[in-house]
Amino acid sequence: MNKFEANFNSLSEAGCPQWFRDAKFGIWSHWGAQSVPMYGDWYARNMYIEGSPQYLYHVRHYGHPSKFGYKDICALWKAENFDPDSLMELYYKAGARYFVAQAMHHDHFFNYPSKLNRMNSVQVGPMKDICGLWQKAAQRLGLPFGLTEHLGASFSWSRVNKGFDEYGPFKGVPYDGNDPAWQDFYFDNREHGINNKGELYPWYTPNKNFQKYWLDVMRELIDLYTPDLLYSDGALPFGEIWADAHIPNPDEANYALGLEAVARLYNASAAKYGKNQAVYTQKDRRSAVYRVGILDIEKSQLPDINPEPWQTDTCIGNWFYDVRQHYKHADQIAEMLVDIISKNGTMLLNVLQKPDGTIDDEAEFILKELAAWFKINAEGVYGTRPWKISGEGITKVHIEGFREDKTSWNETDFRFVKKDNTVYAFMMSLPRGGAAVLRSFNEGENISAVRLLGLGNLEFKHEFGVLTVKMPENMPSDFANCIAITLK
Repeated sequence: MNKFEANFNSLSEAGCPQWFRDAKFGIWSHWGAQSVPMYGDWYARNMYIEGSPQYLYHVRHYGHPSKFGYKDICALWKAENFDPDSLMELYYKAGARYFVAQAMHHDHFFNYPSKLNRMNSVQVGPMKDICGLWQKAAQRLGLPFGLTEHLGASFSWSRVNKGFDEYGPFKGVPYDGNDPAWQDFYFDNREHGINNKGELYPWYTPNKNFQKYWLDVMRELIDLYTPDLLYSDGALPFGEIWADAHIPNPDEANYALGLEAVARLYNASAAKYGKNQAVYTQKDRRSAVYRVGILDIEKSQLPDINPEPWQTDTCIGNWFYDVRQHYKHADQIAEMLVDIISKNGTMLLNVLQKPDGTIDDEAEFILKELAAWFKINAEGVYGTRPWKISGEGITKVHIEGFREDKTSWNETDFRFVKKDNTVYAFMMSLPRGGAAVLRSFNEGENISAVRLLGLGNLEFKHEFGVLTVKMPENMPSDFANCIAITLK
């Protein structure tokens, strides 16, 4: 067995494992110590930005960050009601065919027993190997198990904890990130500069010592868990700080550490399974970079079919539990999933957990609605591939980074996938007038049968390139029903 080498050409030969192409839908636990305040994403950063909502909440709830800093939030995280087996069963019933856990966020708190970072969930807070417990629960149900790393941005991201208030009773008093006793956790990152507006400096620091630390952590993570998926929250480290996103052929030398981590991932997987079964995802949209793995698009997607598989990562609400946040409803999630898979994509959905490890009643309700939808429509999701076109109709998904408004579909809108000799046409809106009318099947496509998933055979007429399907009065699903069209 030839080993993968740490270069673009060698790693691009890994390809996409079939399990990922077939799974279509995964659930993600984007969970860690930042869930403790239940006040949303980037808490460990924004609590040090004077005047921000999270700073105000922190000061009034816990105290000033010179006295009670993020390290003290970490100590409050207990995960005392965390039951990964029960949650995994719920996720599986809700349609997930792979599961991903967060290894660490930008906050630099690790959810596993690291020998490189004392601030981890086995030594502080929960006193549990969160990643290991998730992996065992996934393995019991035969689900591929992935991990996400957000460490690459941590060095510059956390620079704000070196600041101080410019107004008020603590004016000029340094935040606890200035304490020399905690520099290993908060980083000695003053080189990036600071102001109280909280501007984020380069996502990936050019600091060589930190870059080496990142690679050491990736080695540790891969060696401990041999994950089936590894996600980097950003572009492939650390080339982004040198190469402009519009340069089509980036200098490979700038990506040496990232390429080494991916090679280690693929070689570990090949040693475990006999061939590589791992997926690496990152967010650089240049094919010259993402060919080493899979393109990931955060809270957005692509406009049409991509030749290579890709992934959308999104969430039902905020990234970390947030008492202020509205949740997506199950219909929007299913409609997003259908639109994504029609374009050769896969959806990874974060289900929010409270600090004790449980999910709330609304999240459980959404999962049960998805379970009912998948029970009817799974045939049109798993194992499918793009058809000749992704869809038809007058409505297009609004594509804008980090914006996911619910799309106002109408009866002309369908999304297509195929499997063997069957084309699956998802109706993005309930049909009107007792019939569904599709215009993408030309006269040369000989249709032998039409079914409605969850019901059975339907009457149809195919003339002059127009397929008209008689619909029942009562549909199996309240949203995104699926017509299975068998071609001879």
